[in-house]
Amino acid sequence: MSKLTEAEKKKLIGIAVLTVSDTREKETDKSGGTIIGMAEDAGHSILDYRICTDEPEEISRNVDEWIGNPAVEAIIVTGGSGISQRDVTIETVTPYFTKTIDGFGELFRFLSYTEDVGSKALLSRATAGSIDEKVLFALPGSSKAVKLAMEKLILPELHHIVHELTKHRK
Repeated sequence: MSKLTEAEKKKLIGIAVLTVSDTREKETDKSGGTIIGMAEDAGHSILDYRICTDEPEEISRNVDEWIGNPAVEAIIVTGGSGISQRDVTIETVTPYFTKTIDGFGELFRFLSYTEDVGSKALLSRATAGSIDEKVLFALPGSSKAVKLAMEKLILPELHHIVHELTKHRK
């Protein structure tokens, strides 16, 4: 594992946030707001924030646009990751992955299990992967789950992940 320099640790990461929901609007989107607030508090930049319905075409249209934007280094999606018929986020985003980050989902489910969710954690399909030089995280729609993922996994490792995905440029 490589050591990050102080400059790399302080580097602002450009983030795009997508809430997948048939019912939420920006005023009622607690999970999207949690991602934005926590990322900004950590010194990152929210470059875009959108809400779309649980439709593969809408999810793909947003992801495609952000993949094409060189300023976006991380994409965080919340919602649509359950097991109901309308939950299509995981099936839509995983084909984009160049590499899966299996440990993210494994650790998220473990932490969820130990943080009072209990055996319901097995229903979580949270996942992450790289898309060339970008990282995408797909989280549940629950603001409690989002807070857990951001606090314990995403924010502590985001600089390191982006560094690993881009270090070949140096």
